[in-house]
Amino acid sequence: MLARKLPSHSAHVCVAQRVTRLLIASALACIAVSCLSVKQASAQIALGGLGRSVGGVAIDANGVLANAAQGEVEKLRDIRLKAMHNTPDDLVEPNEQRKVSLRGIIAALAECREKDLNIPEEIQFLAGLQRIRYVLVYPEQQDIVLVGYGEGWKVGDTGEYVGIKTGRPVLLLDDLLVALQTAMNAAKGGINCSIDPTPEGIQRLQQVTADHAARGVDNEQTIKVLAEALGPQVITLEGVPVTSHFARVMVAADYRMKRIQMGFEPVPIKGLISYMDMIKGNTRQQVSPRFWMATNYDALLTDGEGLAWELRGQGVKTMTEDALFAKGGERKLTGKANPIAKKWADTMTAKYEELSQREPIFGQLRNCMDMAVIGALIVKEGLAQKAGCDISSLTDPLTSPVVQFAVPKQINSETSVRERPDGGWITSTSGGVQIHSWGVADRKERSDTLAPVREKSARGKQTGWRWN
Repeated sequence: MLARKLPSHSAHVCVAQRVTRLLIASALACIAVSCLSVKQASAQIALGGLGRSVGGVAIDANGVLANAAQGEVEKLRDIRLKAMHNTPDDLVEPNEQRKVSLRGIIAALAECREKDLNIPEEIQFLAGLQRIRYVLVYPEQQDIVLVGYGEGWKVGDTGEYVGIKTGRPVLLLDDLLVALQTAMNAAKGGINCSIDPTPEGIQRLQQVTADHAARGVDNEQTIKVLAEALGPQVITLEGVPVTSHFARVMVAADYRMKRIQMGFEPVPIKGLISYMDMIKGNTRQQVSPRFWMATNYDALLTDGEGLAWELRGQGVKTMTEDALFAKGGERKLTGKANPIAKKWADTMTAKYEELSQREPIFGQLRNCMDMAVIGALIVKEGLAQKAGCDISSLTDPLTSPVVQFAVPKQINSETSVRERPDGGWITSTSGGVQIHSWGVADRKERSDTLAPVREKSARGKQTGWRWN
């Protein structure tokens, strides 16, 4: 991995890598990614890597989005492969309960700042953790320990850092920092991403579809006219810095979901077809279903003393709701979901684990959701105070700044349309991501199974910031 240093002052640096490109089956939002290197002192930050493309999409100097050339994707992967170090021997083999100490990470990062050292890869990748199952508090050691499945990592086919055996993306220190630094703000309204057509664009689209209804969708020119009528769409991010990797993941995951939903590219797994293929010839299909991804956790388990916590559940679910548009272009959600849209959403939810292995961005989104829940839990339950562990250096964006990315503010429209047998039009509107981390942290159940886990996971004679 390319080197990353913590600033000795409050210098923030960025490597840009962002996504946006819109889909709207007559109105759908997507994203593209840009990648741009900038120096921070003498170091290069590498979450985004070097080059102009990431994830198969790109953004030019003017912010115009387009599919990245295959060569750009390969270039990113090659750069990361050449820059990556060997995984430490004790982190290569899979372990169901790998431990990462927050106190140890704080000390390691402080040493990096004091000695002007690059942050080691194993810290940037949190020892290869792929999910966090337990949050354990040790007042006697003044520590909070994160426990979950971990293994060695590699650069995957799309340039993402993934597990050697599972192919799922590893957790990133950067996303943990964002979750801790924004935990209080997340309590006020959650963490959200949305990509929406403007009311003016909807008005133009309504007029164009009315004009073309009699003629039907019989050529590419008609589809082009619909996209031009809809025009640019707006990206909204709430709850986390819009320049953060965390925010980029939300937008990118929404983009990938819509690409699959709209049938713009082959579905990478069996049993999940595009939504547009599901609605062919269906005269009862509602006009504008909206799809989005949200948190999906069972109630947290706790030992009753607040010293041991367990995260349970898949983490992510896909949801849908029908939307209507007024003549002025304003959107109104109905609170209802048509059966076909719900079937597609439920199928994606059921296939989410498999999809995460083939499309790492979905695993990254779940990683971010795990981080957000942990951040909310630590703040809500006062775990740092219970542990006697000062985590202020992690929660201070000046002491522990995160990598910054370019912020695409709008995207151009691309359309995919199905004409109904009754002469109507089938469209799909914008979606997004909703992370209600405090809602997850509010739901808890007491369990006697956690005390033994906490006892077994204690540091003992282990030194350093992580152990198996």
